[in-house]
Amino acid sequence: MNSIQATRLRKGMLIKLGTDLFRILDLHHLTPGNKRAHIQARLRNIRTLALADEKFRAEEDIERATLDEREMQYLYNDTDHYYFMDTSTYEQIHISNEALGESVNYLMPDAIIRVEFYDVEPVGIELPPTVDLLVKETAPGIKGATASAQVKPATLETGLVIQVPPFVNEGDKVRVNTETGEYQSRV
Repeated sequence: MNSIQATRLRKGMLIKLGTDLFRILDLHHLTPGNKRAHIQARLRNIRTLALADEKFRAEEDIERATLDEREMQYLYNDTDHYYFMDTSTYEQIHISNEALGESVNYLMPDAIIRVEFYDVEPVGIELPPTVDLLVKETAPGIKGATASAQVKPATLETGLVIQVPPFVNEGDKVRVNTETGEYQSRV
């Protein structure tokens, strides 16, 4: 059994509570006054897709779901699912939009990514730390603008909207951190 202390839980991890698997969507470490510290987590049951809020004691051990990862190629999506192909067996699988959550904002056709499996069930994907995406729409760049504290919204080719410096223009490629959704640099 692979367990982890509640304080080491991170967003995106898959944990097992009873017989159910949950993806951690969000968590907060709370230390209320003179009471004991605990972790408040927002979870999604990956089978039923139901949302749940769970409170863990800081020192509590949580069972982490043991996952197998396989390298797969992202093919396409329809309204409900994203389709992937195993690059060695050509077997195709699909994962629901809900199960993938915000990861879909970083998926480009033909991208090779790691798909997480629990037994034979595909349960999520592991994104690279950064992805390079094309800027589809943003206000025109300001001549002579430097990377100052000013930012403007930019819509990327996947539909994701991020804040970028004023010198970024439509047609530029930008590097985005997949964990925070933040602009890192122009590519």
